Order: sequence, then structure tokens, then C-alpha cells
Amino acid sequence: MTRILFICHGNICRSPMAEFVMKKIVRDAGLERDFHIESAATSREELGNPVYPPARRELEKHGLSCAGKTARQLTAEDCGRFDLLVCMDGANVRNVRRVAGPGGEGKIRLLLEYTGHPRDVADPWYTGDFTAAWRDIAAGCEGLFRALTKQSARTDPGSVRADGSSSPA
Repeated sequence: MTRILFICHGNICRSPMAEFVMKKIVRDAGLERDFHIESAATSREELGNPVYPPARRELEKHGLSCAGKTARQLTAEDCGRFDLLVCMDGANVRNVRRVAGPGGEGKIRLLLEYTGHPRDVADPWYTGDFTAAWRDIAAGCEGLFRALTKQSARTDPGSVRADGSSSPA
């Protein structure tokens, strides 16, 4: 089983979006038993808060529910429990390195490393552009899934596509 933890600053926008996008990709591929997917924050600022409403609405536009998800903070135990610690931006990478210590280095990745355009996923909390965040996150999750399963681009009509569109599940 591959255990993936998506990480952003507050765990109310980007990382929960990635969590639920990746869960859909895995579910659509029939591989739910092969993956465990969660998300967490590097900060304590939003602990216990639900997914930020504009992020929740963006997920809902694509047929995804994040009901019941509340922000939680990354722990040292997470760093040992998860195979991949997938960060949304460079600041998250630096913060995760501090928590994970030297043993976690090989697990820490930037989400958009799995696309042809490695960079940060811009924080929609500041940009207000949840659609752009969705596109980047969907592309990153698709690339991550392909890397983990060694599959070529999927054309499944129920999949989340990197252009931000999705078909009903």
C-alpha cells in the first residue's frame, strides 16, 4: 500500500483539494485498496477548521465532496507513517524537512514535480484563484498517479483531467 500525505500551510485549501482529487483518481482506477491518502498542515493556524468555502465549492464543481474534513497538523509520526510527503510549495517543503528530519528527505516532494512544469501551486487563499489551483492540483495528482502506477495518460471518462474538467463519477 502506498501512503500519501498532501501538505500545505493551513490544510484548508490546496492540500485537501489534492487529497480529494487523488482519492477520486485512485477510486476511478479501482485501486482504493492500494492507496491511503490524507492531507495535513505545516501550521497550527487552522486546526479543526473545515475546508475553506471557496475550495469546497471548487471541489463540488467537479463532483467531489470534502464533507467532514477538518484541518490537522503534520506530526513527526506522519513522517514515518507515510511513503510520500507531497507539498504544495517550497515553504511547505522547508517546514516538512524540519519536522521529518534527515530520515524523511527521500519522501518529500513538490506536487508539481510530477508535471512538465515543476513549480509551486499558488496559494488561492492569497490569489483568490481557486480554479487555477484546481488545474495545477489536478495536473500534479494525475502526474503523481502515473508515476506511482507507471501508467500513461488516462482517458477514463470519469477521471479528473489536468485541464480542470471532470466527468461525473
